[in-house]
Amino acid sequence: MPGSARELLGRVFGYDRFRGQQEAIVEHTIAGGDSLVLMPTGGGKSLCYQLPALVRPGAAVVVSPLIALMRDQVDTLLQTGVRAACLNSTLAYGEVLDVEDRLRAGGIDLLYVAPERLLGERTLALLDEVELALFAIDEAHCVSQWGHDFRPEYLQLSALHERFPAVPRIALTATADEPTRREIRERLRLQDARVFIAGFDRPNIRYRVVPKQSPREQLARLLDNEHRGDAGIVYCLSRRRVEETAEWLRARGVDARPYHAGLGGRVRGDTQDAFVRGEGVVIVATIAFGMGIDKPDVRFVAHLDLPKSLEAYYQETGRAGRDGLPATAWMAYGLQDVITLRQMVDGSEAGEARKRLEIRKLDAMLGYCELTTCRRRTLLAYFGETLGEACGNCDNCLEPPESWDATEAAQQALSCVYRTGQRFGVGYVIDVLRGKDDDRIRRFGHDRLTTFGIGADLDARQWRSVIRQLVARGLLRVDVEKYGSLQLTAAARPVLRGEATVELRRDALPARKPRAPRETRDRVQSVLGAESQPLFDALRARRRELAAEQGVPPYVIFHDASLMEMAERRPRTLDEFAAIPGVGATKLERYGEMFIAIIRTHESEGRAPAAAAP
Repeated sequence: MPGSARELLGRVFGYDRFRGQQEAIVEHTIAGGDSLVLMPTGGGKSLCYQLPALVRPGAAVVVSPLIALMRDQVDTLLQTGVRAACLNSTLAYGEVLDVEDRLRAGGIDLLYVAPERLLGERTLALLDEVELALFAIDEAHCVSQWGHDFRPEYLQLSALHERFPAVPRIALTATADEPTRREIRERLRLQDARVFIAGFDRPNIRYRVVPKQSPREQLARLLDNEHRGDAGIVYCLSRRRVEETAEWLRARGVDARPYHAGLGGRVRGDTQDAFVRGEGVVIVATIAFGMGIDKPDVRFVAHLDLPKSLEAYYQETGRAGRDGLPATAWMAYGLQDVITLRQMVDGSEAGEARKRLEIRKLDAMLGYCELTTCRRRTLLAYFGETLGEACGNCDNCLEPPESWDATEAAQQALSCVYRTGQRFGVGYVIDVLRGKDDDRIRRFGHDRLTTFGIGADLDARQWRSVIRQLVARGLLRVDVEKYGSLQLTAAARPVLRGEATVELRRDALPARKPRAPRETRDRVQSVLGAESQPLFDALRARRRELAAEQGVPPYVIFHDASLMEMAERRPRTLDEFAAIPGVGATKLERYGEMFIAIIRTHESEGRAPAAAAP
């Protein structure tokens, strides 16, 4: 498929310009240079190796950790006319032989393969026989033992450089802090590679964090008010919670499916297919789900439990809104989440250095949850990126939280923890503070403490908020080896002595009445325009039919963003249709007349034409 990168960008993929650093990355790779690329999910990483694969002679080999990702990537490329294939365990022996023969004959532009299969002697011997354009290592953060998605087979990928030293390599990931970036370069032998950091900001995602009160009901309000009928992912920490939440949502009429490692491989595969190929499926999952999912129209990602780190949080929330349209990242968290995660860290078999690192990452996650300032600025700063001003698209920007001088309450809580011996959990300390008439408190003699009943003016919910924030700020710690007992840290001393003040955020009261449907749905519709909605729905219905006929996800035919452009611009000729983003030469030939006919029919039925797009 001869041609320059810019010409192929338009002819094959249907875009008239590069985004961000894409062009520089593509040119560097075409010239034979190695690179490490950090680009947010939905930022166009795939084009950074797909275009060079079409320009450079030979076949490109793409290392991908998930079979489902390979299949979707191949389906998408075939729709654009690119000769793509994959080698994985789902292929029958005859299919494997066919792929190998086509590769030897020069009939494949991009070959997707899992790392363990790539490093097998049969595959390496096959690659010895063919001309190679490049190696692309996707989800490169999997190489990091300090990261959140470690895959041991990735550690062996340095062998590619040793066996094929003249073949350029491009490693790509959406998330990696500076230590993880260093480890990727060391382990993949990319010390001399050029590093491209295209930014981590996902401005279309609205970040929101709420204190846990009744998490399932809070989730239900989110879906009812903002995401009825939308595709989304709900993350839970345990398999049991996944199963129970999915069942609870189904009882409320949501097409929710559980996904976790305890389910059989066939069940997981069917669930993932239903999600990828459907338009309103909600997956309730552990973190085992989602890496490499290309589905662009995920409108929300919800966390019912606290993620282990900001890297994990960023990676998981990044699965929303890959199409650039408005999306929501919503999380409910509470103090019990902190206790559970600390127990998991302390109970792991990791060395002490690894445990200290994981606790620091957890502390950073806690700090993010308790912010009173722009969440996006803090999230980006964690990855070394500066946002000049507040984003205007997170909960703290849109509805600035009320803060209050909690110095006296903090002193009362800290003093109570100290006077009860630093060996009791949150619930007990709150009962003492509120002066509860309780046999256990009397048995320990804590009803005679000066702190007994001193905090009766705050209810239990308010005290939980105070203690949760004191833990997040490092004034209290939870000793998971002693049944979650609260203990003072050195940082508590200045507060107890009156040498430091404490200002905390005031948690909003739980909503008593559901708000009218708005937020994300309204934001998506505002992008489209109400007058174009019926035509968009008609185009979407035809896309759904085509996808079912071909056995591919709907977005492989066209993204929602492309359909929105069609509904707004209403092209009437093939030349006008070719100007729609995402319409390359192959899709123009396959679908142009078909979709133009839908537009003409829509207008002939008496609907006023939309204004031409500028």
